[in-house]
Amino acid sequence: MFETACFAILLSFLLGVIFCPLLIPVLHRLKYGQTERTDGPQSHLKKSGTPTMGGIAIVAAMAIAALIFCHDDPTAMAVLLVTLGFGIIGFLDDYIKVVKKRSLGLRAYQKIVLQLIVVALFGFFYQKNVGTAIEVPVLGRQVDLGIWYWPFFVIVILGTVNGVNLTDGLDGLAGGVTLLVAAFFMVVCWQILPGTSPLCAAVVGSLMAFLLFNSYPAKVFMGDTGSLALGGFVAAMALALQMPLIILLVGFIYLIESISVILQVASFKLTSKRIFKMAPIHHHFELCGWSETRVVTVFYVITAICCLIGLMGM
Repeated sequence: MFETACFAILLSFLLGVIFCPLLIPVLHRLKYGQTERTDGPQSHLKKSGTPTMGGIAIVAAMAIAALIFCHDDPTAMAVLLVTLGFGIIGFLDDYIKVVKKRSLGLRAYQKIVLQLIVVALFGFFYQKNVGTAIEVPVLGRQVDLGIWYWPFFVIVILGTVNGVNLTDGLDGLAGGVTLLVAAFFMVVCWQILPGTSPLCAAVVGSLMAFLLFNSYPAKVFMGDTGSLALGGFVAAMALALQMPLIILLVGFIYLIESISVILQVASFKLTSKRIFKMAPIHHHFELCGWSETRVVTVFYVITAICCLIGLMGM
């Protein structure tokens, strides 16, 4: 299985290296460019017009490699379908923002309905093949949540997807953090669900390729197409492993990004004051004087340490 995972990394990387240079000029010609917030860090204004929807290349490279190397594993295919499902929702959102020039993209109720459809389909597979027990790292044993599992199931998926989406705000940030998380899952799957390891490897390879074009200064952004797909992958993979709580550790960056937004909004509504200079928190550090590359590097290091701690606890 180790060799298969290595081949999956290499194939998805190669496909990504081919797809990105083909996709970027097309996005340029179609003028599918990013519009930066005028109230955000001033250094980001120069990014306006940079092609977005680059997540198409990530999803395509990953999906092709996964279908080749783990098409006969039902769990891997279920996780892949969740990834593709959220990727399609992200694509629709990007398309409406960029092509239809509607800044909010899909309306809130449309996003919720579409996401719940994907969650329900995965839940149907999950109930039949996995069950309602989860691993509790601190206790070192499984706990069956019974009927309470299903609201927890929905919160895990939607919360993780939203967290990854919020993390996608700096060049290479969401891609690099998720690459490390996918590598963590790849190693864990070798021991627990070996048939799904090539899927994780395919995500690793596609993100390695994408970061060649998305690292600072980015030539392309992943958009919601990429961030929602990656969030779906992380959540579905953790649930398939019956380890949803591990996201709090290996996905610590997603967590603090989400919490920073929640605290910022709550504070402003209750007191008319802001806790952070800007949320999500990566922008706060930028406005404190950190360079974009420094923020990204620090967040990478934090994620790598969290993943190593997670592996030590396996």
